[in-house]
Amino acid sequence: MNIVVLIFYYGKFPWYIDYFLHSCKFNSSIDFLIVTDNETVHKNLPRNVRFKKKSIAQIMERAIKKLGFAICINDSYKLCDFKPAYGFLFPELISGYDFWGHGDIDVIFGQIRNFITEEVLLNHDFISVRHDFLTGYFQLLKNNDKLNTLFMYSKDYKKVFTSAEHLCFDETNFAFEQFTNGVPLNEIQSEIESMTHVVKRLHDKKIINAYFDFHVIEGLPGRLKWHNGMLTYKNEFEVMLYHMILFKKVYNPKNSPKQIPDTFYISPTRIYS
Repeated sequence: MNIVVLIFYYGKFPWYIDYFLHSCKFNSSIDFLIVTDNETVHKNLPRNVRFKKKSIAQIMERAIKKLGFAICINDSYKLCDFKPAYGFLFPELISGYDFWGHGDIDVIFGQIRNFITEEVLLNHDFISVRHDFLTGYFQLLKNNDKLNTLFMYSKDYKKVFTSAEHLCFDETNFAFEQFTNGVPLNEIQSEIESMTHVVKRLHDKKIINAYFDFHVIEGLPGRLKWHNGMLTYKNEFEVMLYHMILFKKVYNPKNSPKQIPDTFYISPTRIYS
């Protein structure tokens, strides 16, 4: 089954874009499409990575036309709330693919298909790479009408799209701890019904078949090794991806290497080869 991952990024690309792109190269069976307003043209892009120029104003225009009501995107961070709707809003970007996903660039991939196998894809409609809640930095949906409009199963999606506030709709509406601690779905306190609420509810009702497993590393664990596309922890556990949500705050090199090495290590404070 073929897969495309959509990434919408606005503003100057950070230092870690080169590591992200290099790790995409070693996942040649998956296409990555980066939608951006960035003027920077990356040379020697991997064959499976494409850039598409699109302004936030164009996104808003399309969203209003497709959704049928006024929406609010005051800054690029608000786009996170629209991630679940990308397949509905931009069907031309996912045409011909069996699955589409959304993601971020603050990740370094290992071998995605070692985890998201053909068997996993054949038997599931929705793929989460954590066991407890959805992650906006990587998730996959089957390319069909039901999944492309899955966001509409939230009773609050119009509230989310019309609010100027970022509501973490693509993940948990900031109820991460409650989901991790296994609080029953109907007891979780949140302002809006997030996509984690939606997917877990529909999975429980057997409306969709969702896949939940723990394939990622976050935080500052150190002891990570990336070698020719393979990401391992403590030289023992294979990892699908490392999410640099905290790492990028403690490590900020002035320049990336001119060429990303085929082997590098990630400590709690730096990347080195």
